[in-house]
Amino acid sequence: MLGLALLAIGLFLLLFLWRGLRRHPSMTWGYCLLQTICWCFVRVFYRMEVRGLSNIPATGGALIICNHVSYVDVVVLGVLCPRPIRYLSWEGFERNPIINKLTRIMRTIPVTEAKAKDAIQKSADALKEGEIVCIFPEGSLTRNGGILTLRRGFELIARRANVPIVPMAMDGLWGSIFSHLGGKSFFKWPKHFPRPISAVIGKPYPFSEHAETRLRLLELAAEAFALRPSLNGHLGREVTVGLAAKGGQVALVDRTGARREFSGAMLLSLAWVISRRLSAATTARRVAIVLPPGVAAAVANLACVMVGKIPVNLNFTLGRDQVQSCLRRAEVDLVITAEAFKVKLTEKFPDFPWGDRLMDIATELQSLPRWQVAWRMALIRALPSRLIPLLAGVPARGGDDEAALLFTSGSSGEPKGVILSHRNILANLRQIEDADILPPTAVLLSSLPVFHSFGFTVGLWYFMTRDGTLVTLPSPLDTNGSIKAIKEERVTVTVGTPTFLRPYLRRATAEDLKSLEWVVVGAEKLPDDLAAGFGEQLQTAMLEGYGITETSPVLAVNVPDKAEDEAPNGIWTGNIRGSVGRPVMGVAVRFVDIETGAVLPIGQVGLLEVRGANVFPGYLGDPARTAEAIVDGWYRTGDLARLDDDGFLYLAGRLSRFSKIGGEMVPHGTVEQALLKALNLQASAEAVIAVSAVSDPAKGEQLVVLHTVDLDPDALRATLAAEGLANLWIPKVFKKVAVIPILGTGKLDLNKLRQLAQG
Repeated sequence: MLGLALLAIGLFLLLFLWRGLRRHPSMTWGYCLLQTICWCFVRVFYRMEVRGLSNIPATGGALIICNHVSYVDVVVLGVLCPRPIRYLSWEGFERNPIINKLTRIMRTIPVTEAKAKDAIQKSADALKEGEIVCIFPEGSLTRNGGILTLRRGFELIARRANVPIVPMAMDGLWGSIFSHLGGKSFFKWPKHFPRPISAVIGKPYPFSEHAETRLRLLELAAEAFALRPSLNGHLGREVTVGLAAKGGQVALVDRTGARREFSGAMLLSLAWVISRRLSAATTARRVAIVLPPGVAAAVANLACVMVGKIPVNLNFTLGRDQVQSCLRRAEVDLVITAEAFKVKLTEKFPDFPWGDRLMDIATELQSLPRWQVAWRMALIRALPSRLIPLLAGVPARGGDDEAALLFTSGSSGEPKGVILSHRNILANLRQIEDADILPPTAVLLSSLPVFHSFGFTVGLWYFMTRDGTLVTLPSPLDTNGSIKAIKEERVTVTVGTPTFLRPYLRRATAEDLKSLEWVVVGAEKLPDDLAAGFGEQLQTAMLEGYGITETSPVLAVNVPDKAEDEAPNGIWTGNIRGSVGRPVMGVAVRFVDIETGAVLPIGQVGLLEVRGANVFPGYLGDPARTAEAIVDGWYRTGDLARLDDDGFLYLAGRLSRFSKIGGEMVPHGTVEQALLKALNLQASAEAVIAVSAVSDPAKGEQLVVLHTVDLDPDALRATLAAEGLANLWIPKVFKKVAVIPILGTGKLDLNKLRQLAQG
């Protein structure tokens, strides 16, 4: 042992001498020694990938700003930078005798609230002398993995010193023992060894452009996130490992009819056997699935990905022509369904195009020999979870290959085939996990259709790859069934759209939902009265999120506020009413002028564009639409939005739900809310008002109000005027209809709205 210790010391001294002789001229031997120690630490515990190192100036002063994810950010940054860095740090570190010696070697600049100006001036002086200074502009560790509010000190420092700002982002340290995931640092086990991390350094920019700092950091963080090696994996492999790790733990509770529990081992065994039958049944790449949420849909989808086939979950609420178009473009020759569901669906949609070849998943599952399932379950329980994909023949790498095909709901035209790669889905699963919105102990109730992008990613894959339990119901319209499930299964989180959740206010009590910690809401704007009703009447918080099929789907989400002593006012704010939360990790956003295409500064409303590893590669067989949607790597969402200084995203409406009247953009959603308020119908459980538009030769467009209730147009217009609504925004055309068309996802059917308005 002594010999090994002496050898290690000798090797370290040689390494130190080698690095010392090659060190930057401005680096002291003490700093070099500390950097060498840190280099050894990083080499042992991390696998680091760095991009853009040449963007750090070789000479002259420069201010590095970086996101603050963990307590080892300083160590990693100090190792990768060839020049010595002077950090701004909390003065309290100076009072620790050991840390004090280290800070002296590093020549850190202490910061206190009382002497903040002194720290700013010292930093500016160091920069003027040609040194590198680093500041973490958030001022503290992130509490949700994302970038928190940026404090303005870095702007003053760069301005006083007249030096460039060098932006940088690190990824991979969130969730490590040195981060604040789960509300604590240090007291948790590392999940990876060595842990892959990445750092991306952006190009320097002048201090005069400081207003763009948050957007630049988000873009660099998205690039760093995309470097995660795990994103090259295969969805089927990740689900197989996830279910195998659960073993005898309950993974899914199906409440379609009689309540049935399925352990991770049971669910995986069923899919394993079905995958063999599926492989023999078709040679086509894609397989159509027409099923509601539940064990049948889970097994069918998992069986597909286990044998490298692409599941196509069809929206069975679409018309015959649209479904046939989806089947034709997807080039499927087999549809998986269940006879009982087929009969029920045919009653509602008699002309549903089932195709020539069907697989009845219910019959297949009932006919499985018990021994085939039993020996696989035993194997799954006995062997390490990472061996199971090898035995099951699940591919190891998927990466940019197609993993799933979803057809958009067709709210504004023919459904588009959205190709999602393994990388896209795996990225979004990690983004949802990093947001800490679904903790490992969560019991999630999901009744969203599997053809709904959120129901597909969260209501299917998330809880088959992570800890926690998934409870399924076949329909989001079954409010009584949902309330009963929440009460009996002690559900902690549920998801839905405002349309599907509003009936809870009439049918549920706070006692019914006492186990429910929060509800995640999306797909439509969350009305204030619904959020207030859930909070006051049902004692349950509603957290609004935002996603799009093309982004796998989650882009942003509010998270619960956290009470902590270190936070301003004792609270870390994660949820702001009216916003859809902060963008999830790995998502970059920007806002462009719809007329000029110029990128707008933070705070201004513009067309939202996003980029990240979760953004789809393109539309099926439609390069023209793909080129229109993705420009220079940025996906144009079609939504108007803005970002505030704290990083919260606010939606202003869908671009397709605006009318240009007399040169002014008029939002349909805002007019609808004004109409509902004037009619005192904000709490209506059903859609009774919708605004569309038709062309107008004089003013470009004209608003048309479609309504199912009786109303007096003249009196209503007078009320709107009295409430202060702009004259251009007050509709003049009203049409009574039998029903407001709603898609299976709970959104307005914009295509049918336009047809009704023009009819």
